[in-house]
Amino acid sequence: MKRIIYLLLLACLAGISAYPQGSGNETAFYEDHYKNLQIGFSKTTSIVFPYAIKSIDKGSADVLVQKAKGVENVLLIKAAKPYFFQTNLTAVTSDGRLYVFVLNYDDGCSDLNIKAEDGIAVNKDILFSRENDNQKKIEQGAWLALGKKKKASGIKSSKFQMGLEVNGIFISQDVMYFRIALENKSKINYDIDQIRFFIRDQRKSKRTASQEIEMVPLYATSASLVIPDKSQVVKVFAFGKFTIPEKKYLTIQLIEKNGGRNLDVDIKNMADKMLSL
Repeated sequence: MKRIIYLLLLACLAGISAYPQGSGNETAFYEDHYKNLQIGFSKTTSIVFPYAIKSIDKGSADVLVQKAKGVENVLLIKAAKPYFFQTNLTAVTSDGRLYVFVLNYDDGCSDLNIKAEDGIAVNKDILFSRENDNQKKIEQGAWLALGKKKKASGIKSSKFQMGLEVNGIFISQDVMYFRIALENKSKINYDIDQIRFFIRDQRKSKRTASQEIEMVPLYATSASLVIPDKSQVVKVFAFGKFTIPEKKYLTIQLIEKNGGRNLDVDIKNMADKMLSL
């Protein structure tokens, strides 16, 4: 009888060692390397990206995904059915960055507005399909603008030993290129949270509500999010052509991640500063 009990104990121990450990390790690895996102069936979650979305892939038909109407950088996502199995979402943006999210079901999800930076952003040299000739021309124009010797002057801001200067505004056909020099004179690296472009009302002496129209770049020459200490980084941002309405400004804003060294410049009239590419 003792021998039978002993053999049963051995069998139980073997079963325990055969299953849970490997499965648990795999789950921990998965969750450690990707951002979990809770989505529901009766609520829509918005993910805001810093650049235009070029490509989207969802891991399951149990999830509904689409770009918001009229904008290129906002993704709307919700569950197609309740209690779906865990899946994933990937998105590629026009600056060549890959974002990855792991999706879990939670109809009581409290955070309905997500910044894409909360996901995993992989800085890689992503090559877009050459079938899109227009995108290829935009990219070539941006790199051409980056190397131009002609410079604009007078559009700059500096404080906190940081500098933001628009030293070139170029146009080619229906695309405008803004060349921006970001200088860090301090001894501390500057981590970029975002670089925003938006049109807003002229500043007034009294505090009033001001409508802002976000401008989303078609392409940027660099996906780097760091300005090293004692260095300068130059980026070119491409946009579809636009004009600045009367009594409004184009504001370019540099925002530091987990810091307060924020800069912005206002451009009222671009006509006299624009150069042909």
